[in-house]
Amino acid sequence: MNLKFAFPLLAMVLLIVLPRPNSGSSSDYFQDEFKPIITSGLKSFNDETIRLNAVATDYANGKTSLAELRAQLTTTRKAYKNIETVLEYYFPKHCKAYINGAPLKHLDPYPVKEEFNSNTYYVVTPEQYSKDIPLDQLDTEHYRGEQRVIDPVGLQTLDELIFADEAPQSKKEIQGLTQKLVNSLPALISAVHQRNYFYDFEIIEAARLEVVRIFSMGVTGFDTPGSLNALPEAIAALQGIENITAPLTRKIPPQEQQQLRVLFANAKAYLKKNNNFNGFDRLTFLTEYINPMYKALGNVQRRLKLPSSAERWVKIPSWNAESTNLFSDDFLNPYYYSLLTKEKDSDSLRLLGKKLFYDTTLSKSGSMSCASCHKPELAFTDGQKTSLSGVEGKRVLRNSPTLINAVFSDRYFYDLRATDLEEQAEHVIANHLEFNTSFEEIEKKLNADPVHKKQFTALFKDNNISRYQLASALSSYIISLRSFNSPFDRYVQGKSKNISAQVRLGFNLFTGKAACATCHYAPTFSGLVPPLYQENESEVLGVFANVKNKTIDSDPGRMASKIPEDREEIYRSSFKTVTVRNAKLTAPYFHNGGYNTLEEVLDFYNNGGAAGVGFAYEVPNQTLAPDALGLTPKETGAIIAFIESLTDNPFK
Repeated sequence: MNLKFAFPLLAMVLLIVLPRPNSGSSSDYFQDEFKPIITSGLKSFNDETIRLNAVATDYANGKTSLAELRAQLTTTRKAYKNIETVLEYYFPKHCKAYINGAPLKHLDPYPVKEEFNSNTYYVVTPEQYSKDIPLDQLDTEHYRGEQRVIDPVGLQTLDELIFADEAPQSKKEIQGLTQKLVNSLPALISAVHQRNYFYDFEIIEAARLEVVRIFSMGVTGFDTPGSLNALPEAIAALQGIENITAPLTRKIPPQEQQQLRVLFANAKAYLKKNNNFNGFDRLTFLTEYINPMYKALGNVQRRLKLPSSAERWVKIPSWNAESTNLFSDDFLNPYYYSLLTKEKDSDSLRLLGKKLFYDTTLSKSGSMSCASCHKPELAFTDGQKTSLSGVEGKRVLRNSPTLINAVFSDRYFYDLRATDLEEQAEHVIANHLEFNTSFEEIEKKLNADPVHKKQFTALFKDNNISRYQLASALSSYIISLRSFNSPFDRYVQGKSKNISAQVRLGFNLFTGKAACATCHYAPTFSGLVPPLYQENESEVLGVFANVKNKTIDSDPGRMASKIPEDREEIYRSSFKTVTVRNAKLTAPYFHNGGYNTLEEVLDFYNNGGAAGVGFAYEVPNQTLAPDALGLTPKETGAIIAFIESLTDNPFK
């Protein structure tokens, strides 16, 4: 199999369209001081990776100990964390797929195909490709091959394997994985070498996002599933932030420089002193160090008058560079996730959308509205195992999810079959068990109704009600159903000074020992993946039909979503990771509504899911570790107390 890519042509295009820096002038946001720092950090990571491969080879041949191998992996991972700020910002797909992605089977983001007939393209083998291609200059249209699933690779996979009790039986596998890691780095090195522009506003933005990552994916243990070396790695990541931002922080007033140095020094000291993973107070770390660092780096951006990348490149961002707290209500931008723009939204449009949301005449039967399955008093769920259908005596396939903060998603429904709010509405409208109609039929109804006609005409200045207008109104209302004003939010925002010891313990368990936050990421506590929050995850858990009946639920989930890239076995029985916010109000739980209480849900996870109780064969590719969590009743109660502190329903 061979690869071709249009490098000569693409290189010329890049030279034409990319801004041309001149001697590091601040007027064009270019800083030539960054590249030596990046190059040095990447070299250190590459060197440690080569050493890791050498140690793994010696271990496979019986020439060194497991302890030495574990020590070298720890050193290698710290070297990665030291440069992670830049690599994750500029090359996220490559890093996720080959360097530091979750230890799960996944789709190859760069599948190659055998196609080379033109001298216009370089032709290389897949092996050469993994070593040589500058990642930011790939022309996907010229090399894209058939979709394929690849086995887990990278640092997280090695961490899980090398720190497992079974490591001595996996010597050859470990050696093979370290070699693959070595092979994945030349592409990064080539990309950095050929990249002649590192903008100051991008670097400060990358630093702030790394702060988010340290908390949401670092200290939670997501990155270190085997070793749980999350806290020492966080120190390395913080040092990496300091290193790469030094050319910028030198430009702010000395007093502010000192304040920033002290903040980082204290954060690292706190991590060093409090180095027990299960006992670590993540809530204190969040409120006293993470949020202040996030805010302080934002102040550097404002002090130097640096634009956000969204402003510079004129795009709608998923997160707001003006935000000052990971839990502030403006941290995420709802309009990134919708076709409706902020400029076209309005209070009038929202009110029209709300009216349509409760309008039963839109359904074919005239008996069903959106509110039939999404009741405000239940955080816009319906309290049913699976929702009642518009057809008498029938039910829809799945449980009704909350609509509060539902806008923060790149894909919708439990099987992720809709890619935006507007498409979500279309699925409900067309479903024979729900509205059982079409946009066209609803358009006719609305155009024939004088009251609706008047409202739409006044708002859109158009005498004909269209699908676009209907979808915009409904989207506006759903977008408005967002809130980060729960008791827990108010505490971490600094608006409230008190939080119970039980909630504190619950949060620390949720983000630590219980591993809940490795799937339910802060601040949405859903599967919306930090730090960019542009992609939703789904999980294969092996949920039972109900608590008492240990029969695996037969729903194929994401695999049957009709999205082409989801038609793989790894997505069988895979369902969207929904938020735990307002879970106090949204029972029963899971896609099938098979679990009635949070206690039952926690018991499922505490036992290691389906695999943990002997159902690994029945549900392949489970993403939940089968190991029991060892939570005590007191700890389970604390986690539930924390979840209930996220209750926030101002719309009832």
